[in-house]
Amino acid sequence: MNNLKNTWRLLIAIPTFALISGIAMAQDSVYHVSRSMTTIPVDGKWDKPQWNEVAKVVLTNYMGEIPPFKPVTHAKMQYDADNLYLIFRVQDRYVSSLVQEPNGPVSRDACVEFFFSPDVHHPLHYFNLEINAGGTVLMRYNGVERKPFTDEDIAAFEVAHSLPKVVDPPINDPVTWTIECRIPLRILEKYGTVTPPSAGIAWRANFYKTASKSTNPHYITWSPVQHEVPNFHLPAYFGQLVFN
Repeated sequence: MNNLKNTWRLLIAIPTFALISGIAMAQDSVYHVSRSMTTIPVDGKWDKPQWNEVAKVVLTNYMGEIPPFKPVTHAKMQYDADNLYLIFRVQDRYVSSLVQEPNGPVSRDACVEFFFSPDVHHPLHYFNLEINAGGTVLMRYNGVERKPFTDEDIAAFEVAHSLPKVVDPPINDPVTWTIECRIPLRILEKYGTVTPPSAGIAWRANFYKTASKSTNPHYITWSPVQHEVPNFHLPAYFGQLVFN
């Protein structure tokens, strides 16, 4: 009965929902992911030719209190037969980055995040990728069990960051920083089911920006999330990634 009540609450909270495998899932936010015909060098350069013609998403939805300063965050994605490619650009202030250990609490720092459900049959099973401004990665799979990635598997990701590994003291003046990464699909498949990306396939996902312990704390999303307390781990509110 509680599960039924929760489902109806989700249906009421956002007008546009669809039932996927019997689960109410948000439908408003859609991003079309381009297929890359060439290898993308992972160097953190937002303006390089491989990204110039790729559509971007903008993160505009806040959870919790609206911060005095609003970071401007954009993200782009591409894919090929073996990898996902992801780049973020953040126009920011009050930036600090202290966490250096893999799977550490990177969301305390200036941090960008990508949560995605690549199993079309189980849209509530998802990965959460979190990367602070210094390039430190947290990666977990959330299915029947929560599985943190090993340090070895995290090291298989390519990550480029425009700021130093450690940013301390904070940069309070305006600063633009980038994070770019390559995610091998073979590593994801060690932890959960992955429906291979190809033309017409749709995954569920959300993009986030946070800095929970900064002097300008904030929680920003791409696909809107209706929840009183900031919480990114709500896959029913993921938008759609449609692969081209």
